[in-house]
Amino acid sequence: MTIHERGRVTAILGPTNTGKTHYAIERMLAHRTGVIGLPLRLLAREVYDRIVKARGPSVVALVTGEERIVPDRVQYWVATTEAMPDIAADFVAIDEIQLCADPERGHVFTDRLLKMRGLHETLFLGSDTMRPAIAALIPGVQFQRRDRLSRLSWSGSKKLSRMPARSAIVGFSVDDVYAMAELIRRQKGGCAVVMGALSPRTRNAQVAMYQAGEVDYLVATDAIGMGLNLDIRHVAFSATHKFDGRRVRPLFPHEMGQIAGRAGRHIESGTFGVTGEAAILDEGLIDAIENHRFAPIQRLTWRNSDLQFGTMDRLVDSLESPSGHALLGRGRDADDVQALKSLRDIPEIRDRVQGGQDVRLLWDVCRVPDFRGISPVEHTSLLARIFGFLQDGAIPSDWLAAAIRRIDRTHGDIDALSKRLAYIRTWTYVAQRSGWVQDESHWRGETRAVEDRLSDALHAALTQRFVDRRTSVLLRRLKQKESLVAEVNDKGEVTVEGEFAGRLEGFRFRPDQTATADEARMLNRASYEALRPEFHLRADRFYNAPDTELDYTEQGGLMWGTAAIGKLVRGADALHPGVEVFVDEEAGPEIAEKVKRRLQHFIDRKVAALFEPLLTLQKDEALTGLARGFAFRLVESLGILPRDGVAHEVKELDQEARGALRKHGVRFGQFTIFMPALLKPAPTRLRLVLWSLAEGLDTFPESPPPGLVTIPHIAEVPEQHYTLSGYRPAGERAIRIDMLERLADLLRTQDTRSGFEANPDMLSITGMTLEQFSKLMEGLGYAAERGERAKVKTAEVPVAMPAPEGEASDAPLTEEESVLAAETRAKWEAEQAEKRRAEAEASGEVIEEAEPEMEVFYTFRWAPKPRPNRRPQGDGQGRRGGPRRDGAGQDGAAADRPERGDRSAHQGDRQDRPEGGRPNRERRDKRDHGEGGGKPRGKDNFKKGGKPQHNKPATFSSRPEKKADPDSPFAILAALKDKK
Repeated sequence: MTIHERGRVTAILGPTNTGKTHYAIERMLAHRTGVIGLPLRLLAREVYDRIVKARGPSVVALVTGEERIVPDRVQYWVATTEAMPDIAADFVAIDEIQLCADPERGHVFTDRLLKMRGLHETLFLGSDTMRPAIAALIPGVQFQRRDRLSRLSWSGSKKLSRMPARSAIVGFSVDDVYAMAELIRRQKGGCAVVMGALSPRTRNAQVAMYQAGEVDYLVATDAIGMGLNLDIRHVAFSATHKFDGRRVRPLFPHEMGQIAGRAGRHIESGTFGVTGEAAILDEGLIDAIENHRFAPIQRLTWRNSDLQFGTMDRLVDSLESPSGHALLGRGRDADDVQALKSLRDIPEIRDRVQGGQDVRLLWDVCRVPDFRGISPVEHTSLLARIFGFLQDGAIPSDWLAAAIRRIDRTHGDIDALSKRLAYIRTWTYVAQRSGWVQDESHWRGETRAVEDRLSDALHAALTQRFVDRRTSVLLRRLKQKESLVAEVNDKGEVTVEGEFAGRLEGFRFRPDQTATADEARMLNRASYEALRPEFHLRADRFYNAPDTELDYTEQGGLMWGTAAIGKLVRGADALHPGVEVFVDEEAGPEIAEKVKRRLQHFIDRKVAALFEPLLTLQKDEALTGLARGFAFRLVESLGILPRDGVAHEVKELDQEARGALRKHGVRFGQFTIFMPALLKPAPTRLRLVLWSLAEGLDTFPESPPPGLVTIPHIAEVPEQHYTLSGYRPAGERAIRIDMLERLADLLRTQDTRSGFEANPDMLSITGMTLEQFSKLMEGLGYAAERGERAKVKTAEVPVAMPAPEGEASDAPLTEEESVLAAETRAKWEAEQAEKRRAEAEASGEVIEEAEPEMEVFYTFRWAPKPRPNRRPQGDGQGRRGGPRRDGAGQDGAAADRPERGDRSAHQGDRQDRPEGGRPNRERRDKRDHGEGGGKPRGKDNFKKGGKPQHNKPATFSSRPEKKADPDSPFAILAALKDKK
């Protein structure tokens, strides 16, 4: 083997973080031309940027497997070791030369070690373990040892939660890296992630985030062992074994030294240790890492570079030929050799490879890296397709465009984006090969643009998942002892250093619930600093706000817009509730007192406006005696009193007292004593709140929806809740008390003893169907008897009789005329039907008689439940068998309607009748003797027990009997009827 030497050859060896790469860049710029080979595309890009900054882009080239920037006047070439150009340059440098022993890539580094030389100077940079091998292979080489300027020391084992800032935690699988990154995000605010599978753009973005101090932790694979010069103070191994592509093996001591050596920078010392389940290192290994003393490399990986391209078999044989040197041994087959052997066994490929040119092309195709890493079969299939395209000229643009289009999607999780990045790196490599695609500049730009978009999306996904920017910012500011800047926007959102910290709701700060305990303390401290002036501004604005901006909830809460700022509490009495404010202690007592005064003014004015009639009644000094006592009872019950609960008090009220109460709007109904003005929705809603506060309830009853005449009656709901809501339960429904009194007025005119049917007015008042109305009546103490009958069709057009000459034809029909007209119409219809039947029989036609339409009706009778120790006579039945009225007969709903007037003076004889009882003996004696305007009661008029002696229901009329006009057409029809 001949080794060509040119110029001076120097090997600069020593531990990491000694500035060897920086020295090589300086030496290259000291020459007119130069080439430097680097182990990573990422590091190549970093060195390229530094040289461009020093010399400008017009004289610097960057060549990697996936990127090629070559200006016209190139002086300095920066490349990955595999892509180093074979040109004559004044200076040549190869970094991380110890990779000559790597089983996968070592043969490339060994080839550069043996053959790459600069015209004036050659530098080999790497570990001191390469000294014996370099000395044996390269005569005349000069060695320089560079020692660390700082100390590297062992720090033992630490939990992730106790990891110091500026630490790098090293794992050896993607799952381990993600798991540790997630844990650090929760406990430390986040971390950067660096793996070999990431694109250089993504790795650079993650490293930049770490270097800028946005995060204090770095979770990485052993990719940080080469080429990354970071501000790391501690390196922790989460494992001491790794999978090298073939098997799981322990880390070599020099590999651990390479990784641990990243701790410390320049003159700053660093530490290394273990974490998680990693075992404590033995003392010998610790000493070797601290002092960077490792066993020298005994064997370099080598592969023949003088290849034979006659046939595929000859090419494989030349690749497997031995070196003939004890230090140079064949490593395991790299991916390109494995791909060549696989393609050689495919019959279609063997048929297509006809000569040395085809073999050379096939070998170039086999050198496409397996970035995707799906499986060897998948990779071989892709290479076979590319080889077929290239034999036909070039890869078709439409096929390549479709393949790239499927990859160019920036949505998805981290794994999906990582896979797409691996796929696009394949096409980026292909586009960089000369002659493989049409319009090379277009496809190189297109693949690079897609890779950049995916890289940015992956960086964003990694940051979103593993970095809590808010926590990291707070920790950094706290560590630097800087004050935190907090702001409050018009929506009440509080931000600290631009990060959301919580929300100001009214006068209470609600911190973000996702913050940790330590983070929450910092957030609160900074937030309240910003909120102090905001509290004063907001308190002034609230104090001057109109009442229309304030409201109360049905559970007693006090609202300012959508913010809860207080609640009602029990006061001196129901109509004077107190206020409790929701104000943070940090706002100060002055703010709390100001808010409390404004809320108290609001609720006092609200009670005064909605309960004005009740408060006026309470303050009326003219009420004395029983009237004043009854007014007190009414105020105490907030304007609604069930009559059966105050029957005795009502009975004792004379007409003067009742009149005084009626002037204040008090209505004495048959079922309820109430003030109609307080039945409106707003007073009802507030009444429930005030009553609940006075009773000390934890949960307040809610008011029914406004406008409903009836609501469902729920057995579990106390009856008092219905009463306070303005309703009275009756069966399955509860009816509004004012509508119930109107219904009672209608029922009072009916014969409740013999039975009556519901008229349209009753159904209209309640808004019910006949079936629902029957349930309501049963709830009020009536028996509802269901029946069916043939429906009587009413005349669609009234019978119009010619009016006598000189008289108006639009005079209303009297009752007798209406009955006669109906009978005449029915007789005429019967005659017409008989006539049609006769005609049908004569013609032989069969006419089917239609079944009469049936209708359902209910007959209602007063049937209350018997009371204990009383005669089963019914609760207060009057003369017609209906509910008996206590006190004056019209002191109920009918008596209180202004349009009907106060008729109590005409019914004073029934003023003091007990609730549900009989008239007192004095009045009964007067009636028995004909006194008091009544007819004397004798044996002929009543049976024993006081029931009337009639077999049919009594008929009453409010107008005198009107005689029919003998000249009326109805009288003529009636006369004709009588003759028949």
